[in-house]
Amino acid sequence: MDEADLKIPERSPTLRAYLFMDTPIVILGAGPAGMAAAMTLSDAGKNAIVIEKDTQVGGLAKTLLFQEGDDLFRTDIGPHRFFSKNPFLYQFVENILHEQWVEVPRQTRQYIDGKFYAYPIIPLQALKNIGPLRACGMGFSYLKGAAEFGLFKKPIRTFEDYIIRHFGKKLGSFNMLNYTEKIWGIPCAAIHPDWAKQRIKGLNVRSALKNAFKKNNKKQPKSLVDSFFYPQYGTGLIYETIQKKIETRGSTVYTKSTPAQIRHKNGTITEVIIETDRGGSMTVSPAHLVNSIPIQQFISLLHPAAPEEIQHAANQLKWRSQVYLFITFNKPSIMRDNWIYFPDTHIPFGRISEMKNFSADMSPQDKTSLFIEFFVTKGNTLWNMENNALFSLTMDHLEKIGICSRTDVRAYYTFKKSHVYPVYDLTYKTHLETVTSYLDSLTNLYTIGRPGRFKYTNQDHSLEMGIAAAKSILENKKYDLEHAGSEDDYFESGTLAGMQAHTHQ
Repeated sequence: MDEADLKIPERSPTLRAYLFMDTPIVILGAGPAGMAAAMTLSDAGKNAIVIEKDTQVGGLAKTLLFQEGDDLFRTDIGPHRFFSKNPFLYQFVENILHEQWVEVPRQTRQYIDGKFYAYPIIPLQALKNIGPLRACGMGFSYLKGAAEFGLFKKPIRTFEDYIIRHFGKKLGSFNMLNYTEKIWGIPCAAIHPDWAKQRIKGLNVRSALKNAFKKNNKKQPKSLVDSFFYPQYGTGLIYETIQKKIETRGSTVYTKSTPAQIRHKNGTITEVIIETDRGGSMTVSPAHLVNSIPIQQFISLLHPAAPEEIQHAANQLKWRSQVYLFITFNKPSIMRDNWIYFPDTHIPFGRISEMKNFSADMSPQDKTSLFIEFFVTKGNTLWNMENNALFSLTMDHLEKIGICSRTDVRAYYTFKKSHVYPVYDLTYKTHLETVTSYLDSLTNLYTIGRPGRFKYTNQDHSLEMGIAAAKSILENKKYDLEHAGSEDDYFESGTLAGMQAHTHQ
């Protein structure tokens, strides 16, 4: 194809340069995985073209800004604390943020059956709330489950089985099984045990009690630690800073842009057609393509089309979506928690966060905000609910619980996200292996991140996956992206030892 055959807008000189680069690297999706790949490549002197459909980078870890007159409110899409077992990742973020990287004391609670429970658990408080009779019942239930699946070797086939084995039916039903069903919208008996192995491996009754009585336990699971790291102006600061750094060095980030078609031949990606907001479409012949957009979407863009069995398998993979409500308040504080969980199914939301408790710079000094998360299936009642109805429904519950009052509300905002949580149903693994085996066979394709690999990665693991993809390109060998960031114990385990924190008040 000659340059004369291409219609390149005169207002896009950078675009013209990229179209005729000898070895362009294209990254689809500017979430944590995609931006980590771009940063690692940039550090090694390699430029990339990053394609992002949204107006800003960060994916599910972006930070949103809401200007109300002279007041500026910031919020992440949910609580994005940073904790990892990999010391390199701390240094990776430290090198990006420097003094804007702070250590935050952690406070979390659960609201169950009309009472608040500290998390990590405080044994005496929990016993007082539950009552000795019910606590004894939970203890016997735990012993029964341990005997059934441990002593008598009953196989663990579902998430429900796993919870019964490690916590007992009664304790599991108290705050795990119901919350999990709230997140995924399906019974725990229909959820694959991989969900437990990935997210709570190593967490059980014994480890929880051990941590409760030994506060200096350095090997405690991440969900039980007392502090975490957080960017001063929201988690999105990591990815906004990466964008500035890589663009200064010659990479380009196209926001409000999407891939329209991905052409391949003989096991290699040959061309990517991209619709941009800078004037029509462009076609790039990438030496390497890094993908972090939803796996089904990527499959649908392939030309020639993927084999029917691959398309079928991809279409069997299901996602859970979210609806969000962000409320600003005319008061300096609502609660002392970073976030609170609501396992009870009669409460429509699953988690609330006060972002000011992550960093004082997330709200004006004399004002605050709450971020409320609803776990939904795209198209259901909550997904389609009008803004004022969702606000009214939420405030009915928050006022009844005693968290806040309508009289202090300044404003509220609602928005939605699809493809948030990959659903680990009982058949997902077979379908996913079919799809990923096909994608991994494409020699210059690197599929990463929660959307790209259909894997419920945390922010730190997505970063690690993006770094591994970049190293694969730089070192001309494919690393095992499927297991990048995998850990042998509880998925969120980590340590703050050796880190130099910048404490921000």
